Amino acid sequence: MAIIVFQHSERGGPGRLGATLRDHGFKLDIRRLDLLGAKGLPVDLDNVHGIISLGGPQNVGESHAWMSGEMELLRKAHAKQLPLIGICLGAQMIATALGGEVGPMQKPEVGMPVVSLNAAGQIETMMGGIPWNCPQFSTHGYEVKKLPTGAQVLGGSSMCPIQAFRVGIRTYGFQYHPEADMEMIRTYAAADAKFHERAGVTAEQVVADAEKHYEMFARAADRLAVNLATYLFPLSRKLTA
Repeated sequence: MAIIVFQHSERGGPGRLGATLRDHGFKLDIRRLDLLGAKGLPVDLDNVHGIISLGGPQNVGESHAWMSGEMELLRKAHAKQLPLIGICLGAQMIATALGGEVGPMQKPEVGMPVVSLNAAGQIETMMGGIPWNCPQFSTHGYEVKKLPTGAQVLGGSSMCPIQAFRVGIRTYGFQYHPEADMEMIRTYAAADAKFHERAGVTAEQVVADAEKHYEMFARAADRLAVNLATYLFPLSRKLTA
């Protein structure tokens, strides 16, 4: 039994979240859908412990061979109450798959915006130990405009009101990148100069901002990873994996 990780580009893998899950005894099955296409999707959810859908340069609504199939699996995983984590693009696909709406922002959000937890986020188990106002690494030009029915916003930034959300009991979406380490942030910063120009920042500014806030960001990101590894995945299924 393994956690399926859908990776959509070479820019970033599961990072610190993947390392924490492995440290807690979980097996990861990483699928590069941008390389494998729809062939990288599992045929069913048998022996699947959970799903992590990572970010990528793609956007919801674009034509990619794997996107509709992945969203169908995300719907099925949610219906089965499997642990389901979406990051950036992954969070947007979860929201769309479950009936929400995603669209372009007026201006991309790139850098270390402060994500503030609302009342629901402040009492959310997965956010335990995370500062109520914390810089989080973000790089996105699309956002969740409307959450699925019954979903709960957990936190947002000044530019993006829906930065973290929960749907049901085991489905979580994060618009920011809690999986990122400094090397991954530098890779993202160097990837797309035109995108940064639209956001009004340079790659050098993104890296400098990340270095300035990295200690607090990393501490919060590690705590989130431990919370997810500890509380999101049913212990009984781990013991029988």
